[in-house]
Amino acid sequence: MKEMVLAILVFYPFLGGLLVWAVGQKNEKARNILANVIVISEFALTALLFVKYGAAAGEAAGKGLSDGGSLLAGSVPGICGFGLHFTMDGFRLIYVVIASFMWMMATVLSGEYMAHHRNSSRFYGFLLLTLSATMGVFLSADLYTTFIFFEIMSFTSYVWVAQEESHAALRAAATYLTVAVFGGLVMLMGIFILYHELGTVTISGLWQAASGYPDKTVLYAAGGCLLVGFGAKAGAFPLHIWLPKAHPVAPAPASALLSGILTKTGIFGILVTCSDLFLHDVAWGRVILALGVVTMLGGALLAVFSVDLKRTLACSSMSQIGFIMVGAGMQGLLGAENALAVHGTFLHMVNHSLIKLVLFMAAGVIFMNVHALDLNKIRGFGRKKPLLKVIFLIGALAIGGIPLLGGYISKTLLHESIVEFGGGWAMRTVEYIFLFSGGLTIAYMTKLFVAIFVEQNEDVKRQEQYDAMKHYMNPQSTLALGGSALVLLVWGAAPYGIMDRAAQMAQGFMHLEEAGHAVHYFSMTNLSGAVISIVIGAVVYLLFIRRVLMRPAEVICTDAAAAQTGTRGTGKQAAGDVQTVYRYADRWPSWLDLENTIYRPVFFKYIPAVLEVVCRIADTCVDLLVVGLRKTIYRDSPIPHERPEGNLVTEMAGRLMNLWQELANRTWRRKDPLHRDYVHILALKNDAIKENHMIIGRSLSFGLLLVCIGICLTLIYIILW
Repeated sequence: MKEMVLAILVFYPFLGGLLVWAVGQKNEKARNILANVIVISEFALTALLFVKYGAAAGEAAGKGLSDGGSLLAGSVPGICGFGLHFTMDGFRLIYVVIASFMWMMATVLSGEYMAHHRNSSRFYGFLLLTLSATMGVFLSADLYTTFIFFEIMSFTSYVWVAQEESHAALRAAATYLTVAVFGGLVMLMGIFILYHELGTVTISGLWQAASGYPDKTVLYAAGGCLLVGFGAKAGAFPLHIWLPKAHPVAPAPASALLSGILTKTGIFGILVTCSDLFLHDVAWGRVILALGVVTMLGGALLAVFSVDLKRTLACSSMSQIGFIMVGAGMQGLLGAENALAVHGTFLHMVNHSLIKLVLFMAAGVIFMNVHALDLNKIRGFGRKKPLLKVIFLIGALAIGGIPLLGGYISKTLLHESIVEFGGGWAMRTVEYIFLFSGGLTIAYMTKLFVAIFVEQNEDVKRQEQYDAMKHYMNPQSTLALGGSALVLLVWGAAPYGIMDRAAQMAQGFMHLEEAGHAVHYFSMTNLSGAVISIVIGAVVYLLFIRRVLMRPAEVICTDAAAAQTGTRGTGKQAAGDVQTVYRYADRWPSWLDLENTIYRPVFFKYIPAVLEVVCRIADTCVDLLVVGLRKTIYRDSPIPHERPEGNLVTEMAGRLMNLWQELANRTWRRKDPLHRDYVHILALKNDAIKENHMIIGRSLSFGLLLVCIGICLTLIYIILW
């Protein structure tokens, strides 16, 4: 039975998803209840596993078991000859609990959010299918199993992005799937190379096999392929392009999971490459660190410029993924003394998951009441909604790294790992960018909070409608948001009792044997980093966002507006007067959109154009060769009694129709005769039918030819490698 537990965790939501979809075709209320029962029971099972094995995971960390101390293992044999293999250590145990908790809260919120959406049964079905695939990734014991569930997850989560079926949603879904499939195929190449060179793709055995391999270049090539695949899902630069496009169009519960959990499956893979394939490798650490710095800063800049609530949160996710990758890179640079980086990386993963659950669900509550995400339209929505204001504020302060909340603890650890390494001007630059990115985080979260919960909407009637909304979410949604915010608050309030212990449970996954020295989180040295980021955030918000990213606009003052400002009849402002208001403006240069500026033109325009020229040249050369052969070796011989057009059947039928036409012209159609050559008409129709058959045959032949070429190339690769 023990061996079946992990398989049940993985496949139970899959079967549940199919059942939920089937029930939803008949009864939506029963569907919602069944979906809630499935996710709650999944969370209960993971919680029971945590209660039973959590202490053992802590003991494994205390004994310095660098493989993480496998607590459970299981497999499903016979899948494609390799089978599916699962394992659970401290890291995996914590993350399946977090994943099931987030799915539970998102599903509870979906009851109200999806109440008036089309195809909601489809959404619920794929919600649970994606949970199954996500569990499969986190519990995978080898890269083959990881790849299988990684690709399943990409296809099932694609439906989330395309759910609304609008033009923007379908375009974003196409971008998401393109990046996911491209990354998956490149990752598969890396797995092939590793299996051929090392003889294993079992995660726990990679380090031992890789440490004795003589040619590091081959391993770097394989690691690079894995990094492309996992980085695409994580939203790392330069494959981040799906993040700002997918989140605004996906339903809010799906956005919370896309940002909070699915990106962590990519980080899971990146940590496998850093800890199991290139443990303490300085060169690899530098690559990950560089990508992390660019991702961290780039996402923060995008978020500062964004004027869409969910797009801002999506760009924020990209930035926080960069923070996590900085920690992963520092693990390689610090070598065996990387406890700060290991703990900071893991804790920021957990923090980001819980924070984005709260923030995206809050954004969902706003959207289902206002049906808008533009800051100028939702401005002032939360002024008189204290519960939503507190919930959003907890998430905003946590992600900003404000002391007494979880984000401060993980960012402090990451910052201290950079300081501990030293390393001259290069690492000082990394530290400055780290603090500056933290300041940008505070700036754009301040922008969101002030716009939604402090400022008034320029449309006075709309503001009155917002203020009058007292029942803006039902009790189930309140429970989902309030419960998630409470967990986030408790998690961050106990850095020594909860967060440090969780990090120690997970450290074996990253091959850390010692816990390292105790960190005094609230010492003046560590608090100074947070203070610097807060000051930077205040300066950016006041001097850049308020003065540069807001543009003035003139509106006509109404009676209500004059009365609200208290200036009616004072001579300062009256109804009908022109009033100047400031609106949030999207000033991000369009040419910096990598998807529209580089990726789409290159892959959908320039590369096809070049290939078209190459194919035309090859086609012309073949035609010339055929003509030359027909004129020399294979001379054309005249065909005896060759018909000028058509065949015997078309000629006979055409002659009969011509005779019938002549008879009609001499009798009943003498006043309106017809003169058609039916021999020619039928010959043309015969030629058209032959041409269609030829096109179909050539297309089929061309497709089969491409398949054969692909099979041959695969066989050549297998033989040579």
